This record gives sequence, C-alpha cells and structure tokens, in this order.
Amino acid sequence: MVEASTIQDALESLSVLVDECKIRLHSDELSVRAVDPANVAMADLSLEQGAFEHYSGGGGVIGVNLNRLEDIVNMANSGDLINLELNERTRKLDIKFDGLSYTLSLIDPDSIRQEPDIPELDLAAEIVLEGSQIDRGVKAADMVSDHIRLRVDDAEEALYIEADGDTDDVNLKLTREDLIALNSGTANSLFSLDYLKDLNKAFPSDAEITTELGDDFPVKFHFNFAEGLANTTYMLAPRIQSD
Repeated sequence: MVEASTIQDALESLSVLVDECKIRLHSDELSVRAVDPANVAMADLSLEQGAFEHYSGGGGVIGVNLNRLEDIVNMANSGDLINLELNERTRKLDIKFDGLSYTLSLIDPDSIRQEPDIPELDLAAEIVLEGSQIDRGVKAADMVSDHIRLRVDDAEEALYIEADGDTDDVNLKLTREDLIALNSGTANSLFSLDYLKDLNKAFPSDAEITTELGDDFPVKFHFNFAEGLANTTYMLAPRIQSD
C-alpha cells in the first residue's frame, strides 16, 4: 500500500527510458534497474520500506509493462492510497484504489532484458543543483541543437551548460553561488539532448539533483523523493565526436 504520488513519481522516473522492467521485491525495499534499448541510458530506482504505508516483499521478481501500470495509477489522485498485491495463484497484479479494481497481467521476467551492472567511474566533478536549473539549460539548448555539453571550469568554479547549433549558440553559466554545492574538477562531456530531455521530465523542479561529471565519461544524476525514502540514479553515456 503506497500513496499515489510516490508510485507515480517512481514509475515516471523509469518510463522515460523503458517500456517494461523487472521489479525486485526485497524484504526491505523495492528496486528496479533498467537500460534503454540503445544502451545509452540507465535508471536505477529504490523505494525503501518506509516509503510505503505497508510493504511486504518476499524476494520475488515480477515483470511489468510500465506504460500500462502507469496509466492505471495515474487515474488516482496524488493523495490516494493504492493497494498493489501479487496474486500468487494467477501471477497477476491486483491494483485497488478509491473503489476501482484492476487486474494487470504480468510479463515473464526472463523475457525482459538483463539488468546492467553499474560501472565504477572516477568522475572528477560533483555538482548539486536544483532540477529547475537543469530544466532551464535543457530548454535553452533545445532551441539551437540536438546535443548538449556539460562542462565544469575548475579555475572559475562554475558549471557551464552549452549547445552549439548551425547558426546559434547557447551558454548557461552557473557559478558556485548559483549552485547548492560544487566539488569542482576538470570535466567536459557532450550528450544527446534527446536523452537528457527525457531524463529531465522526471527531475522534480524543486529537488536537489546531484550530478557527477568527467571528461568524455558518462554522467550520473541522483535525486530523492518521497521524503528521501525513494532514490533514482540515472547514467547517461557521452556522445563522442569524431575528429
């Protein structure tokens, strides 16, 4: 049993990348790790037991169609309590809220792509900023280009969000004073704007987004919701430009 807004936020953080996933029902948390079909972006989600009004997991794994599950829970008001129960006999998910009952057929977990490992990366810079600041940079970059550069200037102690178009350029400079925190180090990587636009849809505008960045390395984004009891991490591979 979980508040609708919590499960809605959790599903949105996954559905921006994948259509289906494996949900692991641990004894003390629910977790999902999934990678998009092109192996460019990955999502890692955990919902602690405390994020639920009631939670009982027996260590099983279920496969779900995220789009269908999201459509169902989005019918609920944000404050509604949603009850999700796995029917062991039918191997279907029974969903109930506000007088509505829905039975969702599950997917064989073995038919879903294998969950990726999270690589160990030594990323030079760590920036903490509001989701609204990322949103501003992404929207500005989208006006001129299909790629976006994230760059930390160690000497200036500033994060740059940049995009170069055929005729126009965009440059957003965020200094240490503009950011929540900055552990600066030289970092400069280019990314597909389409992917970052998708991830941006799930960033809460008022959340603190911890960003780990390196030189031509994947970027990591971390953020919490549900009063810190739920966590999502994204990893996005860089776009390497040929000479």
